[in-house]
Amino acid sequence: MKVTLSALDTSESSFMPLVVIEFAQDVKEETKEWLKNRIIAPKKDGGAQLLFRPLLNKYEQETLENKNLYLVGASKIRMLLGAEAVGLVKECNDNTMRAFTYRTRQNFKGFDDTNDDFLTMAECQFIIKHELENLRAKDEKMIPGYPQAKLYPGKSLLRRLLTSGIVIQVFPLHDNEALKKLEDTWYTRFALKYQPIDSIRGYFGETIALYFGFLEYFTFALIPMAVIGLPYYLFVWEDYDKYVIFASFNLIWSTLILEVWKRGCANMTYRWGTLLMKRKFEEPRPGFHGVLGINSITGKEEPLYPSYKRQLRIYLVSLPFVCLCLYFSLYVMMIYFDLEVWALGLHENSGSEWTSVLLYVPSIIYAIVIEIMNRLYRYAAEFLTSWENHRLESAYQNHLILKVLVFNFLNCFASLFYIAFVLKDMKLLRQSLATLLITSQILNQIVESLLPYWLQRKHGVRVKRKVQALKVDIDATLYEQVILEKEMGTYLGTFDDYLELFLQFGYVSLFSCVYPLAAAFAVLNNFTEVNSDALKMCRVFKRPFSEPSASIGVWQLAFETMSVISVVTNCALIGMSPQVNAIFPESKADLILIVVAVEHALLALKFILAFAIPDKPRHIQMKLARLEFESLEALKQQVSL
Repeated sequence: MKVTLSALDTSESSFMPLVVIEFAQDVKEETKEWLKNRIIAPKKDGGAQLLFRPLLNKYEQETLENKNLYLVGASKIRMLLGAEAVGLVKECNDNTMRAFTYRTRQNFKGFDDTNDDFLTMAECQFIIKHELENLRAKDEKMIPGYPQAKLYPGKSLLRRLLTSGIVIQVFPLHDNEALKKLEDTWYTRFALKYQPIDSIRGYFGETIALYFGFLEYFTFALIPMAVIGLPYYLFVWEDYDKYVIFASFNLIWSTLILEVWKRGCANMTYRWGTLLMKRKFEEPRPGFHGVLGINSITGKEEPLYPSYKRQLRIYLVSLPFVCLCLYFSLYVMMIYFDLEVWALGLHENSGSEWTSVLLYVPSIIYAIVIEIMNRLYRYAAEFLTSWENHRLESAYQNHLILKVLVFNFLNCFASLFYIAFVLKDMKLLRQSLATLLITSQILNQIVESLLPYWLQRKHGVRVKRKVQALKVDIDATLYEQVILEKEMGTYLGTFDDYLELFLQFGYVSLFSCVYPLAAAFAVLNNFTEVNSDALKMCRVFKRPFSEPSASIGVWQLAFETMSVISVVTNCALIGMSPQVNAIFPESKADLILIVVAVEHALLALKFILAFAIPDKPRHIQMKLARLEFESLEALKQQVSL
């Protein structure tokens, strides 16, 4: 017998707050009451069937500020049924991984009717977020109390409330005790050690755990490149022909680390259960809108939007805008080269120590301008991708990443390609690469971690003083926590973090035979990056909602594409070296043919290695095959009945 929410009593006397909803200060009471009724209403009536109450009671609201903060939770049974609805995968008593179902709950390892720890707090918050986002308008034409806030069937209520400014924000609460334990094993004691990836996953979810796992893996993978690059920098700086071995090692290294990562990632995500989570029929993303209809595949009622309209928006608006931004980036690059010529001319005329320092100023200014342009473009790309109205979150992310990667790649590397292959100035190439790499790393550390942490510390002191001055009998601990966290910055996801690693990978791999120290600087940066990012996650930003992930997604393809480009770049640089050109003093055609042949051979070697190394270890493949076989057998039995 199938268990449904309507058949169960989901009310509980104990209320564990998991998620906070903050309304605008002047929101009408009828609007709050309407949303409350939708949140607590049964699923069969279009509600979320969650628990909902204000942070402060009526007496406290008369004496304190922040009257528009509300807490959302859920009963234990509601959470278990929600886990089944979102398709969470858990470990069974026979050590296999299976999708959780409420009917077979006793078969899962660690489950007990008296045990409240079967689902992690992050999983519970993910379930609540899923239910809130899937509250959709049916018969309502507008938000009660706000005639201008129109609704139409299928529109996400939460999304409409957020865009209209009625709801300020929705965020999950930290678990201070669990957070303190995580910090103690993660970053508070500085030491060269592995990160507690499983603990990070338990607290922040799989997406963030995979980022920190990849950051750690990539950092350790860079160490061989850094160790080999140091003697090349010290002893054979100008002998480009000797870099053939170093460049070849770089190319094989870049392929191997990405293939080995995929195997390690499969191991982790199988253990976490996300490798088995079904992604074939994703729910529409909250921002997706259209006319309410029936999905022809799932049979569910959801918004429908013609794909041709989306394609028109992409090709007639988004694509021309991206091309315009790329042109502007190249225009700024040419201004940078004019500054380089001016600084060099000034130094040649005077020859003083001051002008020798001035030679680095254009590169530093250009590096800062690149960071500013990248951040401004990111906002425009997010707006355009949202306006394109993609149905799935995965499609939205893929289009956003593609837009941002194309611009960032050209913005960060166009000047280096121009110096290398047009100006053919290797000294300037080394100087520009070193300046861009080091300046971008310093700026990222300051902007992403140090500055937000300093601002957050100042705000935390002010909040604690206000709470300590209160004379009212309230739960000051919870009140202080909510007030403190609501003013924290919002973590916008791992996009910027992966982008930083992608650009770093480009600096290391594209021009390795010109600047072998790039890997060493990347290692030094990443050792501090681990701790600064951990501090940022725990103390600077609000706790993000957990998001299940089976891999690093499209970023894997982005890194692999960069490694292919690095083959072409390094082969071309070696072919341009004076030592290699001296071998073919008369026939440049022979030199070009040999360079192209070597490039093709290395590309072939890369693809052979990628094909020869399976993405999933053998034991994972066997377990997945076994589960698929059991599913087919179960389906046969159902058909025969």
